[in-house]
Amino acid sequence: MSEPIKRNPSLQPLSRDHHHGLLLCWKIRTGFSKGVSTERIKTYADWFYQNYILKHFEIEEKYVFPVLGTANELIGRALEEHENLRKLFTDDNDAEGSLRKLSIDLENHIRFEERILFNDIQKSASPQQLDVIKSSHPDLRFADNLYDQFWV
Repeated sequence: MSEPIKRNPSLQPLSRDHHHGLLLCWKIRTGFSKGVSTERIKTYADWFYQNYILKHFEIEEKYVFPVLGTANELIGRALEEHENLRKLFTDDNDAEGSLRKLSIDLENHIRFEERILFNDIQKSASPQQLDVIKSSHPDLRFADNLYDQFWV
């Protein structure tokens, strides 16, 4: 079994966001497996997108990705995946198809960032860059929307 990744403290709040993103993927899949309506799942996914994903992507794109630069192949992949995920979150034409694809693509994206991209970033970032990243993301406790716990 592989050693757990030692995440730099400046990146830990973003990694905690990733944990909640993985839970979103699980909630979507669980909802569909229980026969929950697409509308209920979409309502939760929309809430999550507006309250967490948009800010998370903004922090990564503005403060984290510049550490490696836009010409970096990994950053190019991450930006492309962010754009794809935005489209899936906001697709109202085929909500069910988009949510099902989102639950796969978001999980793959998070695994890529955690296992590959963030490792390169924390190896390359200067102490000043890490301080900027840390100050860009207040480490707040996640407050879930428990109004409709369709996944229970």
